[in-house]
Amino acid sequence: MIVAANLKTHFTRAHTKEYILQIDTFLKTNHTTNEVFVFPAQTALDSFDTDINIGAQNAYPTDKGAFTGEIGTQQLDEFGIKTILIGHSERRHVLNESQDLIAKKFKYFQNLGYKIVFCVGEPKEIREQGDVKTMEYLTSQLQGVDLGYKDLILAYEPVWSIGSGHLPSDKEIIDVHAALRTACKAPILYGGSVKPDNIRQITLLSNVDGVLVGGAALKADDFCSMISIAQCDA
Repeated sequence: MIVAANLKTHFTRAHTKEYILQIDTFLKTNHTTNEVFVFPAQTALDSFDTDINIGAQNAYPTDKGAFTGEIGTQQLDEFGIKTILIGHSERRHVLNESQDLIAKKFKYFQNLGYKIVFCVGEPKEIREQGDVKTMEYLTSQLQGVDLGYKDLILAYEPVWSIGSGHLPSDKEIIDVHAALRTACKAPILYGGSVKPDNIRQITLLSNVDGVLVGGAALKADDFCSMISIAQCDA
């Protein structure tokens, strides 16, 4: 089972270090076999002595250059980071990243052998149009992406669920994950209002290989609890 925390624009460098140390201690003390990822804020990236897979929330498809406000692989290489989140809904819908740019990022980091957690998800107005329109929308978000890439992890994150406290129905999650499974053999995570009190319900669903957690992962104790629950269900 894969359990991933996206810390977004939270925590200082010092707080992030404390957070990762607490998670790492928990994993080693409890002999956890889950694959655990943490995506810190960009300014908190560092060389952590941990078995946790530390990833970047974003990077520009370049080594270095004149890309104000971005980071490239020169900065990621400094910390030995070889995992990246691509296509998150906040990059798509808040920062207006186009599918062409997202696909360009995917190809660039694929060629460098990065582990890629690639996100797809529909807004509420698409979900309300039904299953066919939802899958058409999600399929469009996979354009230009090599679904056979060996280090790909897909994450289904319905935009309307993220941070809202509202989960899709079990059937909606099952149906989307089943459809994605027919197109791709990579692990598929669910993300969107995942919490300690619903993670078991989610991870027991068919074709759910783990979770990508946002706000509920900000408390290290809660994230450890979710790792433990997922371990029981693995």
